[in-house]
Amino acid sequence: MPDPSCPAPVVRPRLRVLLGDEIALGPGKVALLGAIAEHGTLAEAAKRLGMSYMRAWRLVQTMNACFAHPLVATARGGAQKGQAALTPEGEAVLGLYRRMEAASLEALEPAWQELLPYLAEKPPAADLS
Repeated sequence: MPDPSCPAPVVRPRLRVLLGDEIALGPGKVALLGAIAEHGTLAEAAKRLGMSYMRAWRLVQTMNACFAHPLVATARGGAQKGQAALTPEGEAVLGLYRRMEAASLEALEPAWQELLPYLAEKPPAADLS
């Protein structure tokens, strides 16, 4: 009987789209795109993801530079506070990346099922040394 206190093993592919040496798109940038779409500001998206505003701003700049058209449109602050939104290209890229993730999970499922019996019953104890 499985131990309910022990989390079930999971497999999580990490796709990265490279443009030269630059990571144009990966899990962190996709999470940021999703948070921008949900919250409408770069500051709130960064806060929800536990990253600094400057880190989020740099990630957006990198993404916008790596694609033919910007993925995120921003408006400076002021009385209304700053705003950020995905462009139509940003929405398309986000959807395509998520489709790639789903396809990769589907493709690896048979091998994952073969690998599961090789895993330990529970995770090793944390090494506190």
